[in-house]
Amino acid sequence: MTEQVIRIPGLGEGDTVTVNYLLEKLREVRPHNKKRSDLYDGKRAVQQVGSVIPPQYYRLGLALGWAAKGVDGLARRCRLDRMQWIDGDLDQVGMRELEDSNFLYSELAQARTDSLMHGVSFLITTQGEDGEPKALVHAKDALNATGEWNNRAKRLDSLLSITSWDRNRVTGFYLYQDGVTVEAEVDERGRWVMDRSEHAYGMPAEALVYKPRLSKKLGRSRITPAAISHQHAAVRELIRLEGHMDVYSMPQLWLLGASEAIFKNADGSQKAAWQFALGRMFGVPDDEEAENPQNARADVKQIDASSPAPHLADLNALAKLEAREYDLPDSDFALTDLANPTSSDSYTASRENLIAEAEGAMDDWSVPTRRTVARALAIQNGESPEAFASVKPEWRSPVYVSRAAEADAGGKQLAAVEWLKETRVGLKLLGLTPDEIDEAMKERTANSGRRIAESVVNRRTAPANDAA
Repeated sequence: MTEQVIRIPGLGEGDTVTVNYLLEKLREVRPHNKKRSDLYDGKRAVQQVGSVIPPQYYRLGLALGWAAKGVDGLARRCRLDRMQWIDGDLDQVGMRELEDSNFLYSELAQARTDSLMHGVSFLITTQGEDGEPKALVHAKDALNATGEWNNRAKRLDSLLSITSWDRNRVTGFYLYQDGVTVEAEVDERGRWVMDRSEHAYGMPAEALVYKPRLSKKLGRSRITPAAISHQHAAVRELIRLEGHMDVYSMPQLWLLGASEAIFKNADGSQKAAWQFALGRMFGVPDDEEAENPQNARADVKQIDASSPAPHLADLNALAKLEAREYDLPDSDFALTDLANPTSSDSYTASRENLIAEAEGAMDDWSVPTRRTVARALAIQNGESPEAFASVKPEWRSPVYVSRAAEADAGGKQLAAVEWLKETRVGLKLLGLTPDEIDEAMKERTANSGRRIAESVVNRRTAPANDAA
């Protein structure tokens, strides 16, 4: 099949080249990303290897959720609590409206998951149309979007976002560039129609990259080739285990000197294999028609069933290899030989690599997240994105500690700096959530006002009481 080349009447030559270049780039990486999406969703089957295992066992649809566990195990450690603006009050510029109208934190969380899965995802901010929120923030995965990264400017020069496919052909897309957005789709007559619009918000797309490096600016997937290899080997081992449980888990019986009639039905047809395995024989007749009846007396010899332990040991070893690859503790994968931590220090130590990985991922995601929210607030308020340049994400600690332990540690810090007790930072050190801090500050303000009012009333009534 020839590759699709998009030519749209009215679309300039430069934009046409960009669209087709990005489309070709997307087609190149799409199989790679589709493979990882299927692994995450448990949809990728293992091909038959060798001729020892019957083909029907490969059609059982056995799957392992290791890829999803590896991705989600890190994604759940990277939680965005709220956006913070030291230079102003976010509630006064409609942050709550932006959060609610876009399901903002859910959208950002989904983008982070896809970033871990494919190495990169994209956050796009646009102006809403009639009946939509003033500012729209939506995420696109690497299966349906790709862009050109500018190494000097440290941003995207362009982003192609596919909105519709007809099998393997694109039937709708957006092209985002600095100050320009091109929308195109195939109409009912099969012709391309397009709309070009300009805006004052720069490049409206950001790349959410996981583990970038100099040779791969758009990151790498957390589902590495090694992790894929371990998972495929484990699925093959599960298939072997299924075959073992069907064939080798029952004692093997040898019937010596018996008549073949016991293996046949009344009509002379051969009995099914399961009838031998699950049936019970209370009497086996001798083969009296044998040449030497004395040597043809029925005799049963039993060989004990073979143990599935080798299969389970192999699964356990593969599980531990997978745990190492994802920086997760053995207890998240392994079947046996588990050592549960008995103290908070040992628990943290067992997840030290995962915690370090989460901190690095949040550092990489902070800038595109900040830029996206600042641009959305600018669109919503009709201002320049630079007006919200100091907005930044406030991440939750990737270290899980009890509220009691967090409050104890925070109390010791507040004892060293007394005045912090009266600030939001101090309440955060005690382990309070942002909503709890907001409620506490409001109650503190209300109580303070009540005390002032009571003091004023007391001062005014004091002379009258003295005179009495």
